[in-house]
Amino acid sequence: MSRPPLPAALWALLVGNFVIGTGVMVVAGTLNEISASFGVSAAAAGQLITAGAVVVCLGAPLLAALVANWDRRVLLALSMAWYAVGHALAALMPSYTGLLVVRMLTMIAPAIFTPQAAACAGLLVPLEQRGRAVTFVFLGWSMASVLGLPLGALIGGHFGWRTAFMAIAVGSVLSAIWVWATLPVGIRPAALTRAAWARVLKSPVLMGVVAVTALQGAGQFVLFSYFAPLVKQQLGADATMLSLLWAWFGVCGLIGNMLVSRYIDRIGAGRMVLLTTSLIALSLLLWPLGRSFAVLALVLAPWGLGCFAANSAQQARLVGLAPAMASGSVALNSSGIYIGQAMGAGAGGWLLANGAAGWMSWAGLAALLLAMALSAAVERLPRPA
Repeated sequence: MSRPPLPAALWALLVGNFVIGTGVMVVAGTLNEISASFGVSAAAAGQLITAGAVVVCLGAPLLAALVANWDRRVLLALSMAWYAVGHALAALMPSYTGLLVVRMLTMIAPAIFTPQAAACAGLLVPLEQRGRAVTFVFLGWSMASVLGLPLGALIGGHFGWRTAFMAIAVGSVLSAIWVWATLPVGIRPAALTRAAWARVLKSPVLMGVVAVTALQGAGQFVLFSYFAPLVKQQLGADATMLSLLWAWFGVCGLIGNMLVSRYIDRIGAGRMVLLTTSLIALSLLLWPLGRSFAVLALVLAPWGLGCFAANSAQQARLVGLAPAMASGSVALNSSGIYIGQAMGAGAGGWLLANGAAGWMSWAGLAALLLAMALSAAVERLPRPA
């Protein structure tokens, strides 16, 4: 028996996540060009990732409370318009400091769009399709890794990082128009009261899931943030080779997310999180073996399969555990994603700046093993009331 089709509005949310994901990852893809443009080290340029991640980490739950009563059609379209303006201004910045400030302001948009799109998706479908809808919308992030990140790296490598940022600004405008045209009017997830926020924050299960997300992000971004300079140093990779590696990583990510979207309701979100995190850990374990283009591509395959799929599974896990509190828990989970990125990028930058790049994969692996242990422990806790 075939499954009923998903609402057309979910495609607009998927594309919005594609643009959001591309914009978030473009710094990693163009890190070499940004570093050269302003005459700063790769470790210093990587702090653009850390600063932006801090904004999303703090902003997601605060903004979730602030915009709780907004019509999601208006909110999501305006957040994409903000993203467009931010990337256009960033492309015009004459100094690294100016770029850092604009980047932090621009990252308000991901703090709103991704968690609110996930919560909104759960209201557009029947209960039995929620896991599928949330993971479908999150396919946009996998598509960003398949198309957006490698294309941004290719454009940045051949035409400059400013051109790559302007391309994201154009995509953001188109996404805002699509969201406005297709999302139904009047979608307003129930606003969480102070008591409801307190239940989310005091729930060992929900906060345990968020902590797993933070550890996943930290483990990956120790290395992921500095992938471009590391591979350039290790393999002498140029912009085209880096784009091919990014594209391969993205193809694996898309496949992984599609598989999760198909099977998550069958095997359960908790087990899916454990499986996808294990795949990422495997790649970090094998990272020191990647001394050629072909071997590195093989090493990256499990990471790609698990990377975006793990985030999708975590979002669906929270929605399934407590649908009524999803707007708050998913917002906190976005904070977990980005606080992990901030910690990972900060730690990776410190290791890189202090000549300890060889320890980056091992530090990331340690964080992922902790994430797996905590995820298994969370599964044994009672569900929130």
